[in-house]
Amino acid sequence: MVWKNNVILDGMTHRIGTKGQVVIPIELRTKLGLEPGDEVEFRLDGSAVVMERSELPASLMGKYAGTGLTADLEAEHRAELQREVG
Repeated sequence: MVWKNNVILDGMTHRIGTKGQVVIPIELRTKLGLEPGDEVEFRLDGSAVVMERSELPASLMGKYAGTGLTADLEAEHRAELQREVG
């Protein structure tokens, strides 16, 4: 019996479909807060496959504001275009 986050993962055997798909039992989806469209990640841990909710990165909007990065990239692009033209 394996315990993780107070969920008993014993006796939940499911068959892999022809497309390699497995249904995640409702009890686990509910406990983990997984809903249709959510992304999950898979990794190997020895001989076990571990599935975890994929955490979305925080928005990058405005993260580089005021750094001058856009101006640097534009200048680099203009210089590149000049080299191509002649």
